Formats: sequence, C-alpha cells, structure tokens
Amino acid sequence: MNNFEKNENPLEFIDNSQSSFEALANLELETYVLRLYIARNNFKSIQAVKNIKIICEKYLKGRYELEVIDIHENPERLEKEQIFAVPTLIKELPPPLQRLIGDMTDIEKVRSCLSL
Repeated sequence: MNNFEKNENPLEFIDNSQSSFEALANLELETYVLRLYIARNNFKSIQAVKNIKIICEKYLKGRYELEVIDIHENPERLEKEQIFAVPTLIKELPPPLQRLIGDMTDIEKVRSCLSL
C-alpha cells in the first residue's frame, strides 16, 4: 500500500522534501569560524597567514571568519586554547573542531582539516 492508498496528503511529502533540500543547501553555506595562532615575524607564520587567506578566498569566499592571533600580543590565549606550537589553525565551526599545527603550505592537508 503506497502513501496515496492510505489517504495521506501527498503534498506533505513534497513539503518535507523541500525542507530537506533547504536544510542541505544551508549546510553548504555554513560560516566557517577559524582562528590562526601565529608568532610575529616568524617565516612559517607569515606564510600560514597568506596561505590560509588564499585557501579561504578560493573555497569559502564570503562564508568564513578568520581571526589571526599573535601569541606575543595575546599570550593569555595560549593556555586557554592549549596552543603549544605555531602556526596553529583551529576550525571552530562548523563541527567537528579541528586543529592543524605547523606547515600550512600543503593545500590538500589544509582542505582536509577544514573538511572542504
């Protein structure tokens, strides 16, 4: 017996399908919240900032918030965020929380961390 034979409203199925489609569409438009911990004047940190900005603009244009934190200016955040090495990229949103420590020149590694 199908849905029509049970006297169920066939439009209810369509409405649910539309809601599911909209939910999936919204998932792809989620805003990424990223924090990049760096040490000023450190070559790897400078490269990390450049590379992360390039990757975000290419794959997340208009859908990301990137906060760059210099550990020399904000040392109190090291313990709070458990930062042991720089550069460190933290993807806070969307879940799951991800961390990438060290070299940010491998685009595929960064994309994997960001779940792109």
